[in-house]
Amino acid sequence: MTDMSTTKDRSILLDVKGLKTYFFQRRGVLKAVDGVNFTVRAGESVGLVGESGSGKSMTCLSIMRLVPKPAARIVEGQILFDGEDLLGIGESEMREYRGSKIAMVMQDPKTSMNPVFTVGNQVEEPIKLHLKERGAQAMQRVLDALRAVRIPSPEDRVKQYPHQFSGGMRQRVVAAMGLSTSPQLLVADEPTTSLDVTIQAQFLGLIKDIQEEHGTSVIWVTHDLGIVAQMCDRGNVMYAGRIVESAEVRKIYKDPQHPYTKALLDSVPVMGARKPRLYQIDGQPPDLRSIPTGCSFWPRCPAAMDICKTEYPPATHMGGDDFVHCWLAEK
Repeated sequence: MTDMSTTKDRSILLDVKGLKTYFFQRRGVLKAVDGVNFTVRAGESVGLVGESGSGKSMTCLSIMRLVPKPAARIVEGQILFDGEDLLGIGESEMREYRGSKIAMVMQDPKTSMNPVFTVGNQVEEPIKLHLKERGAQAMQRVLDALRAVRIPSPEDRVKQYPHQFSGGMRQRVVAAMGLSTSPQLLVADEPTTSLDVTIQAQFLGLIKDIQEEHGTSVIWVTHDLGIVAQMCDRGNVMYAGRIVESAEVRKIYKDPQHPYTKALLDSVPVMGARKPRLYQIDGQPPDLRSIPTGCSFWPRCPAAMDICKTEYPPATHMGGDDFVHCWLAEK
């Protein structure tokens, strides 16, 4: 986590405005991402947090322009990366952004790596594609990338295959693939889901060290509020395809403004707490093909008012870049 006093002074690297990504299905239109707005500054760590199906991963796939076609389509919005609208450029130009300026670490290294190619071949691929390096020069960069993610004896391990690595080491290799071209933005989509607690802590520490050394911006996609607290400067809480609250992480933990944010925090187990049982949010997230009128959280919200059922609340700005979509904040 960086110092927020310095983060605010940094330039905006990524500015997502009014992003909408819909799935067009026989049973209706599924609004996976429905008007998302957020920013990422240079060197900043930003979290996208929420329950499964809230739109976190699809938001990031939209940023990468990797939504599953033809079922899904980005129908509206802007994705400004260093001032360039990624939705306004051609596919060949977008391929230059992927891997070189924006890289992604997926949650399951088994599906991110090809079992029939050596680890060295796979880390080398983005280097050849984006940096146009070959031979000894490319291999030196591969070895440097593996050393950066603390894989021992990289000269020997480049010749090995993914099945010869543990789960934690495979995830490090995937990180090396993403970081080998020194991208400005790293998108980490639930990267610790398949790791045990000890390996998870090592991986998070590794990414933090790399970020501090290179000034890389990171988007953390997670349902784990502990990761957001440990790794992020800002948090964006997503529900039913929308960001309902955005604030500095310390403010979210100290004074959450949206009832959904409060419910997520109450659901986190606390060591030594004398609660009779864990808090759980009543009900289920809505079907994104038939999102409730008004605030999409009102059927599960203990503080819902009549206006919540009929009108979606506008953004209430809480100072700086912070905002919340809740009628309670209007009072």
